[in-house]
Amino acid sequence: MPRARIRTRSSRVSLWGLVFTVMLSLAAGSRPAAREGAPGGRYLGEQDEQPLTQYRAYRRMHAQSEKFGQEAWLEAWTELDGRGFRYTVVSESGSDYIRNKVLKAVLRREQELVNAGAGGQSELTSDNYHFEETPGADGERYVTMKPKRKDVLLVDGRMVLSRERGELLRVEGRLSKNPSFWTSLVNVIRHYARLDGVRVPIATESVAKVKLAGVSHLEVRYEYETINGRTVSLAARGSAMPRVSSR
Repeated sequence: MPRARIRTRSSRVSLWGLVFTVMLSLAAGSRPAAREGAPGGRYLGEQDEQPLTQYRAYRRMHAQSEKFGQEAWLEAWTELDGRGFRYTVVSESGSDYIRNKVLKAVLRREQELVNAGAGGQSELTSDNYHFEETPGADGERYVTMKPKRKDVLLVDGRMVLSRERGELLRVEGRLSKNPSFWTSLVNVIRHYARLDGVRVPIATESVAKVKLAGVSHLEVRYEYETINGRTVSLAARGSAMPRVSSR
């Protein structure tokens, strides 16, 4: 009998880890792209938008399962360039399982997606979405995003832009396709900022409801050292501080 309980618990935690892997895979290729003729380009800027092709960033990650009462933290240097995506873990603490099976697993998953060239599957372009501007509030503009296909890398939700300059502030919504039968809902918020002329993701918040395992949270923050081969200015670093949800 005790063995059966242990196997059941292990199965539930493994499902939780699977969901986290999908949640962070959203951030792996979430580059806002402005291609010629793409509705996303009309809202995000002109076709001369400078793409993100290289970066070195310090990443802070935190994962938590409310039902299991477990959480963990991990910090790592991450790099993207012509050779692909790489990471080096600097520090970690908390649950051994979450650190090894969740946080490190999502870094490996991101490496697989980026190095396989799958980033375009989640870009904000007309290849992936239908866009329509809707009334905004509080000094912001809203652009509804409807995925053109059911995909765990696409979000059914909206872009939030600044009213005056049309800068992308965040993308928020739910996955257009649940990663498995065991997940009933995965909500995602990605925060963006323009650092020294290049728009980059600066934080990701994800909340998943997992059958039998309850609600799980993942937060990731990015602190850029270099972007497209240039050192990020101190002023730009100080401005890239997203307001993330508090629980």
